[in-house]
Amino acid sequence: MTGRRDLVVTGTDTDVGKTVFAAGLAAATGATYWKPIQAGLDDGGDSARVAALGVKSVLPEAYRLSTPCSPHRAASLDGVCIDAERLALPLLDGPLVVEGAGGVLVPIRDDLLYADLFARWRAPVVLVARTALGTINHSLLSIEALRARHVPILGVAFVGPSVPDSEETIARIGRVRRLGRLPWLDPLDAATLAAAFAGAFDIEEFV
Repeated sequence: MTGRRDLVVTGTDTDVGKTVFAAGLAAATGATYWKPIQAGLDDGGDSARVAALGVKSVLPEAYRLSTPCSPHRAASLDGVCIDAERLALPLLDGPLVVEGAGGVLVPIRDDLLYADLFARWRAPVVLVARTALGTINHSLLSIEALRARHVPILGVAFVGPSVPDSEETIARIGRVRRLGRLPWLDPLDAATLAAAFAGAFDIEEFV
C-alpha cells in the first residue's frame, strides 16, 4: 500500500461533534471514511451525513443496527452477534479515517469495548472533546482509558466556542497536543465545513 495513514476519530461522549470533525478531516486529507458500526438508521446514518459534507470515498459499515444506542445493546435487539474479525481495518491504498461510536469505553460486546478495538488497530487516535462544562473530566478520563491500553493519541480536537482555560488544562494535565478547535457551524454544509476546518487545524498534523 502507498500513502497510507490510518487515523481513528473517537469522542469523549456522544454528540460532541465527532462525525462533523471526521468529515472535515477526511475531506481535507482526501481520506476514505469508515464507520464500522452504525447504530440507529432513522436519519440514514453517519456515513450518509459524511458524504453530504464533502467526503468523496465512504466505505459501507460492517454492521448497520436499527436502534440508536450502544452497539452491544443495538446488536442484541437486532439479534446480531458482532464478529470482531469483521471490524479489522480494511486494506486499501491511501489514508483512512475511522469513526468510533460515543466514547472510548462504549461496549461493542460484553467482552469488547471500543478502546480495546483501538488497541488492536494500533492507529493514532484523535480525541474529539466539547468545550462545554464537564469536558476536563470527560477528556482526562478518556485519555487515561486509552493510555491504559497503550493506544497512541495524536491529540485532542475541540468542538464548540472558545474556552481557552479548559482546552489548555486538558492538554497540560493530559500531556496531549491541542490540535485545534472547530466552532459550531450554522449553516453546516460541505463548503462551510471545509473553510472552518482549514482555518482551525494544521492539516500537516494529520498527514
